[in-house]
Amino acid sequence: MSILMPEPKNTLLGKDTVYSDQYNPGLLQPISRALGRDAIGDHHFKGVDIWRLYELSWLNSQGVPQTAVAELFVPASTHSIVESKSLKLYAGSFAMTQMGSQEEVANRMSDDLSLRLGGTVKVKLFSIQNYPGQVKTMPGLSLDQLTLPAGGEISTYETEPGLLEFDPHSSEIIQKTFSTTVFRSLCPVTGQPDLASVMINYKGRAISPEGLLKYLVSYRCHKGFHEQCVEQIYHDMRTVFQPELLEVYACFTRRGGIDINPFRSSVREQPDEVIREMRQ
Repeated sequence: MSILMPEPKNTLLGKDTVYSDQYNPGLLQPISRALGRDAIGDHHFKGVDIWRLYELSWLNSQGVPQTAVAELFVPASTHSIVESKSLKLYAGSFAMTQMGSQEEVANRMSDDLSLRLGGTVKVKLFSIQNYPGQVKTMPGLSLDQLTLPAGGEISTYETEPGLLEFDPHSSEIIQKTFSTTVFRSLCPVTGQPDLASVMINYKGRAISPEGLLKYLVSYRCHKGFHEQCVEQIYHDMRTVFQPELLEVYACFTRRGGIDINPFRSSVREQPDEVIREMRQ
């Protein structure tokens, strides 16, 4: 059964906007996490949303343009997420603003986001020359390489947790990582496709990889923000399997110079490693 996230009202997505090049924190537009979580009915997780901004620029005290890649760490405990287009406009508003240092920019962004999202948002800025984010592939058993059994097919493209099932041939306890690069969902406002690689760390009774693949593919026509999709995957797997450990980490492809990477876990706030996937 598909869980529909209510469409947020009065967002900037899909609308013509005027681009400001003077610093303006009022451009940031929070969206309550409750829109997605109340529909799912699950808040039993830890985690963080990792955002990367590739189009950040400002002027130094001498008027010389500066550039950086920004990484934002938004705790899953904040009451709101930030609407992505508003974040792009906010980042663009630094373009003709003089700032004393890179540290000042990071602190200003942290303060502005923390105030509007309801929690401490950590901001890291990296020079283009020294950015440490190397492209990597998702670890684990690739669901993309599975061969469906004879007569098997995928035909469900709207979220269906009933596709999740235990391995019918084993009842042993496993600890395994699964991954896929074929995840797709739709923006709940514009309807545009959002593509991602998804990694799942799981410990519990053995599950069917084929069923997991079918379930993840069932998001193909589902409308939901990145964070809501990851939380729904977490909720459905936790409900069906009741695992000892569960983590869901999605790396969505870049749009408008920004990529979004939600991580949800039963045991920790952040992943061991921040992954930058090839399409980001």
